[in-house]
Amino acid sequence: MKRLKLFPKIFFYTLSILLFVVVITHGLIYLLSPQMQLALSTQDDVIVSIRQEPFVTEAVARALPISLSCSLLISVVCSLLFSKAIADPIKKITASTEQMMKLDHGANCPIHTKDEIGTLAQNVNKLYSGLLSTIEHLEREKDAVRDMEREKVDFLRAASHELKTPVTALNATLENMILGVGKYQDYAAYLPECKEMVEQLSGMVHEILETSKLNTTDEPAKPIDIAELMAELCAPYQIIAAAHQITFFLDLPEQFPATLPAGRFSKAVSNILANAVAYTEAGKSVSVYMDKNCLIIKNECDPIPDREIRRLFEPFYRPDFSRSRENGGNGLGLYIVDTLLTSMNIFYAFAPMKSPPGMRFTIHL
Repeated sequence: MKRLKLFPKIFFYTLSILLFVVVITHGLIYLLSPQMQLALSTQDDVIVSIRQEPFVTEAVARALPISLSCSLLISVVCSLLFSKAIADPIKKITASTEQMMKLDHGANCPIHTKDEIGTLAQNVNKLYSGLLSTIEHLEREKDAVRDMEREKVDFLRAASHELKTPVTALNATLENMILGVGKYQDYAAYLPECKEMVEQLSGMVHEILETSKLNTTDEPAKPIDIAELMAELCAPYQIIAAAHQITFFLDLPEQFPATLPAGRFSKAVSNILANAVAYTEAGKSVSVYMDKNCLIIKNECDPIPDREIRRLFEPFYRPDFSRSRENGGNGLGLYIVDTLLTSMNIFYAFAPMKSPPGMRFTIHL
């Protein structure tokens, strides 16, 4: 019986119980019926007892085969119907779980009843739905980790390329000074240049290290006042703008509450402000203001072509018009901005302006 499937097992169990009841019932009838007496009353109210044992025994003996046959047939039919009613829902659940084992997204246990079997099917569906959600979440996490690893590799490759040029130039300069080749004998002229190269390398290494930490720090979000924070962030850049004859317009509301990681948000906005001031010529202007739920930073300059804008957010990328490290920075500013704002789930846009010509950075808060 242990190796039988559910349907024949239920059928044999049910049929055995029914046959047991039929046999016991017919046995009791056969044994007890002959012992019963039949009382008859005549017209003179005389009660006469008749011993009916021979008649009952003969009647039961004749009816017993037919009764047993009918009872057996009824027992078989009832056992089949009962077994089918119990086994079919479980077979459907089994078939559905076999599809679930193959991670078929369309697999679902049918629920036709509200009894324990229906509850079982419902629980299996909920469990499978939760399993699929967990698998999808893990796949997204896996893709995110793979993309992050690929970005790290690309970043390290780009960083090594960026460091290679100044290191090579510094090494060549020092070798020529040591060997006393030509103009490099003038140590007083070239030592300051070497010091400048070292400072440049130190700055680049510092920026690379800071950039590599962007995705590892987990700063909690807290309520801040954007207007107050922007006033603090803009203060040093207003001084720098004034020193370069650049007009700095600042128009902020009295208050603008938001819940953000203050440090990460400040770092991103500071890089945007630094770029806006650095790429604005004397006599032009930089404007910072709020428009509904948007923080807008715009500066008057030569508009950047659309084909270049997306690449500006790549690490160490500099457009053709600012390829040099002296004028074009280290190429990490907007990459850091993109990394920080994306990690905070903040949508942004960077687009050229027609009138006046320039660039506008919009942060949706």
